[in-house]
Amino acid sequence: MTSDLVYPVLLCGGSGTRLWPLSRKSYPKQFASLVGDQSLFQSSAQRLSGEGFAAPVVITNSDYRFIVTEQLVQVGISPDAILIEPEARNTAPAILAAALHLQSKGDDALVLVAPSDHVIPDAQAFRDAVTSGIDAARAGHIVTFGIAPTRPETGYGYLELAGVLPSGATRLQRFVEKPDAAKAAEMVLGGTHLWNAGIFLFSVGTILKAFEATSPQMIAPVAASVQSAEKDLDFLRLDPVSWADCPAESIDYAVMEKAEDLAVIPFSAGWSDLGDWDSVWRESEPDPAGNVLVGDSHALDCEGSILRSEDPDQVLVGLGLKDIIAVSMPDAVLVADRSNAQGVKQIVEALKAKEAKQAETLPRDYRPWGWFESLALSQKFQVKRIVVNPGGILSLQSHEYRSEHWIVVEGIATVTIDEEVRDVPENASVYIPQGSVHRMENRQDIPMVLIEVQTGSYFGEDDITRYEDVYARN
Repeated sequence: MTSDLVYPVLLCGGSGTRLWPLSRKSYPKQFASLVGDQSLFQSSAQRLSGEGFAAPVVITNSDYRFIVTEQLVQVGISPDAILIEPEARNTAPAILAAALHLQSKGDDALVLVAPSDHVIPDAQAFRDAVTSGIDAARAGHIVTFGIAPTRPETGYGYLELAGVLPSGATRLQRFVEKPDAAKAAEMVLGGTHLWNAGIFLFSVGTILKAFEATSPQMIAPVAASVQSAEKDLDFLRLDPVSWADCPAESIDYAVMEKAEDLAVIPFSAGWSDLGDWDSVWRESEPDPAGNVLVGDSHALDCEGSILRSEDPDQVLVGLGLKDIIAVSMPDAVLVADRSNAQGVKQIVEALKAKEAKQAETLPRDYRPWGWFESLALSQKFQVKRIVVNPGGILSLQSHEYRSEHWIVVEGIATVTIDEEVRDVPENASVYIPQGSVHRMENRQDIPMVLIEVQTGSYFGEDDITRYEDVYARN
């Protein structure tokens, strides 16, 4: 029997370098609250939930698995599965893995693949667009969603439209690569081109046949990786040996540009891939002077600028600025002209070449139990702020090169030191001798905050010997 449900697949592995310094490899843009109070990932998951949608399949990597879990819990969504890619192989292998995972639902099961870092303000309008594409998908078409262009855009690929299909969708004539400015203007004026949003609707059987026809070399390694996947807590780890044999290709290149029977559902209710700071400025609804102010930011005699302070202890003030991007983080500041927003990616590459840690990592290090950040570091000591989520438990561990002092400033810490387990309340402290086996946990229903002072000769995160870990980390 054909199911009426649509199975969402959320792609959640990109690094978002064009939105540096807020988005970095350690915590990319899909997990940040760039527009509104929720992260892009949370908004995407909620947009593809509710009536007519099954629980989502999320495809991510090992570094982001606990961030995915925590953010889904925060919005009350329980996933069907979280597939862990052993390494990034672009979108085609990821989508194929999801389709093979969902084959148990039947070859006629409908799958909606969407990036997790897009903004679609009108969620209901998008759900209605998905519904309007179901007949075409059931008829054996691969349905893609094309965005009505609002301007000549050189940063997007385009869809060239043909005639109308019996299902009511529009037939896709061809994919058009990212154009130059003149070609983009010509296509927008012509009225037969839409932006390619990279969102697809199809049945499991249809997409598997498309892979067989266009990229058969991809099927065996991905299928073997799915079949040999191992359960790890709430995650499904794809087999790394088979996965390594799979070519790294985008779904457009591997399948869509070669496949037949593609259909398009036009969508005009608002969309952005937030590909750079200029698009963030645009989607944030600038004030009458054209400014977007976030955090403790102030604009004096400015226009067309985005001023964003991500440090609660830092004031960001712009004076006499025009069309400027200014983003202030605790460890890095970006100042750029909005017209050169795409150039931020080159900044990140230059920083990486200089081995600057700010290129890829944030001061705040996210872990499955919460997060920590370094407040001060010298040759003989390090000071950290540690926040443990309700129910969070750090691993049972010891350190060879350092001792630690923990001062609880909010909540109650349940502390294990060798054979002793005791509660440490607010305004109290505890000493962890070098070499002692220890652990902290938060058994309360509010976050627990403590200040950790490390003393010793080495403070690297690799000075940890784990004896027990509820999150199954090595």
